[in-house]
Amino acid sequence: MPQDLLISADSHVNVHHRDVKRHLDPRFHADYDEGLATLKQMIMAASKPGDEDARAAKAKKNAAYGGPGHFQPDARIKDMDLDGVSAEVMYCEVSAYRYLYKIKHGWKESTRAFNDTLAEFASYDPTRLITSFQVPIHDIDFAIEEVKRVTALGGKSLQLPVFPVELGFPDYHDERYDPLWAAIQERGLPICCHAGVNTNLDDLMRRDPTPGKAVWSVGIVLSIGEAISMWMCSGVLERFPRLKVVFVEPGLSWMTWVLWALDDMAGRQGYEFPGLRELPSFYYRRNIFLTFQDEVFAVEKLRRELGVENIMWSTDYPHPVTSWPHSRTVVDEIFRNVPDADRELMVYGNAKRVWNL
Repeated sequence: MPQDLLISADSHVNVHHRDVKRHLDPRFHADYDEGLATLKQMIMAASKPGDEDARAAKAKKNAAYGGPGHFQPDARIKDMDLDGVSAEVMYCEVSAYRYLYKIKHGWKESTRAFNDTLAEFASYDPTRLITSFQVPIHDIDFAIEEVKRVTALGGKSLQLPVFPVELGFPDYHDERYDPLWAAIQERGLPICCHAGVNTNLDDLMRRDPTPGKAVWSVGIVLSIGEAISMWMCSGVLERFPRLKVVFVEPGLSWMTWVLWALDDMAGRQGYEFPGLRELPSFYYRRNIFLTFQDEVFAVEKLRRELGVENIMWSTDYPHPVTSWPHSRTVVDEIFRNVPDADRELMVYGNAKRVWNL
């Protein structure tokens, strides 16, 4: 394969809230700060004393975390060049959809300001910096309006919550979302659901005895099986066959069992799936994609079961497991026993197709 082509399907960008407010009418600054405070309160309520310090210390083990490339596009390009990465799909460290909808006055303006901040970052080099714009789900008409707006700005990636029920809204198979899915499908942008805080597991987080919350972290990953299964089994992908749904940082190996189990239920066990015309795994293979970091076993042994066209490599810059600044070495190690054609799909080709790059 061309050795100069690597696309990270999962990297991260951070924002200063002062930059968001630079895009926001000053009349709404106090309301924005109040909404942001609700997010901080939620995080604190789910944690035990010392948890935040332990996680922060873990994150800072990587030199890039909190550095210029985390916030500034010119510095980010330099970090990418150092790493040999051609383009990155980036997700913001701030889960704005957890607080923007709670803002009493100016929530629409605040949503636009947040996404404008991400657009400003990407505008430095839009062919290499692919920011994922956060779409609100509490107001579907506005969500459609925002999808149209960010697409017009050159946006290529959309981020939605993994679990809408966390925010008090129906699951994504509910027909309330159908106009939104139609608008996204028409524009060909992927829906990206990034693994992260799951408030349904707050009690596990408090009970987890490990300083870095390892037990809770495993629970977060495995809980994504619920979200993926909802997309596969509910009929929404039957109704919208051209949707692309990307699950970010879900892990790989466990997904092979989910695919087998759901098909077994639909076949041998006689479970009913009224909204489906095909086996559940059909909708995974046609519509769903997974990102990974350095899962050598899954890539070598399970890539056929997972679908070579469904899995995408990433650096996870600048988080603790990131391959930066040694991604080329890490990629060579991961794919040393993988045919070049498969490698090309996983490190470049799939991402190019999913994000229309």
